[in-house]
Amino acid sequence: MLARFFIDRPIFAWVISIVIVLAGLASINTLPVAQYPEITPPTVQVSCSYPGANAQVVADTVAAPIEQQVNGVENMMYMSSQSNNDGTYSLTVTFEVGVDLNMAQVLVQNRVAQALPRLPQEVQATGVTVKKRSPDILLSVNVFSSTNPATGKAYFDQLYVSNYATLQLQDELARIRGVGDISLLGQQNYSMRIWLNPDEMASRELTTGDVVGAVREQNVQVPSGQLGRPPAPRGENFQYTVVTQGRLTDPKQFGDIVIKTDKQGAITYLRDVARVELGAQTLDIDCRLNGRPSVGVAVFLLPGSNALEVSDRVKARMRELKERFPQGLEYAIAYDTTPFIR
Repeated sequence: MLARFFIDRPIFAWVISIVIVLAGLASINTLPVAQYPEITPPTVQVSCSYPGANAQVVADTVAAPIEQQVNGVENMMYMSSQSNNDGTYSLTVTFEVGVDLNMAQVLVQNRVAQALPRLPQEVQATGVTVKKRSPDILLSVNVFSSTNPATGKAYFDQLYVSNYATLQLQDELARIRGVGDISLLGQQNYSMRIWLNPDEMASRELTTGDVVGAVREQNVQVPSGQLGRPPAPRGENFQYTVVTQGRLTDPKQFGDIVIKTDKQGAITYLRDVARVELGAQTLDIDCRLNGRPSVGVAVFLLPGSNALEVSDRVKARMRELKERFPQGLEYAIAYDTTPFIR
C-alpha cells in the first residue's frame, strides 16, 4: 500500500526526496566527528632508570618488585615490560575498554609507591614515573642541523641539537592539549664526564669508590643560613643571608676536588687521576637525518584524544617555534600517522 501511494504520486515522492537531501546538506557541518565508542584499551606506562645496570640486573632488582605490586590492579587486562642494557625500564599496563584512565593512573601510582622501598637507592633517587599515554607514536618531529656551506660541516653537533630540543621544544609540545607524552629519540644530555686513569689511581692507592665519595661530598648545595637573625647579639642591627658556592659547574672546578691527603700533606686532586670534560651523558645512541646530526621528538597521543586535531596543533606550534630557531637549525616531520587517518 505504501509503495503504491508513492508510485501513483511521483511528484510528491520527488519533493520528499529533495527535502531530505537539503536537510542532509544543511546538517553536514554539525555531524559528530567521533561517533563510535572507544575500541582501543587505555594504557598506563611506568618508567625508571638504573644507571650502570644491565638488562638482567634491571629485571631482578627493578622489574620484579614493581610488577609484583602492580600485578592484579583493578580492571587490568595484561601488562608488558622491557628491561634494557642501558639501565632503563618501562612497564605498560593495559586496562579494559571504558575504564576511567585518571583513576587507573592513580591505582597504578599507589601500587608503585608500595614497591619503592624495595628498589635500589639509585632508582629511588632518580624517581619512578607513571604516565597515561598511547603506546604508539602519533608523529615524530626531527630537529636537525643543516650544513654550513662555508665549511661543508654541520652547524651543530647532536649534543647541542638534543639539548636545544630538551630545553626549548619538549615542554612546549607537552603542554599541547591532547598530547600524552613527549619522548626524545637520540637524546644526549649535557653531563660532567670523569675519565679515570687506572694507573694513576693504583699508584696513589685509590679506588673508584674514593673518587665517587669525594665528588658527592664536595659537589653539594649547602644551606649556609643567616647572620644576625633574632635574637641577634646586642648592637647587631642588620640581618644577612650567607651566600656560598653551590654545585660545581665547570670542569676546572671539578678538577680541583680533593681526593686524598697523605700524612706528609701531599694533596691528590681529581685532575691528577682523571680527565674531566663537559660532554654527553650517554654515547650509545646516535640519531641522524639524511646524514646530519638530529634528534627525534616523538609525540604520543593522550588516550581518547582526536589524532587529527592533535597533529594539527603540534604542526602549528612547531611553525611558531621555528621562528626562534638559531641559524643552521631546522626541523622536519619525519614520521606521521595522520595522513592515513585523513
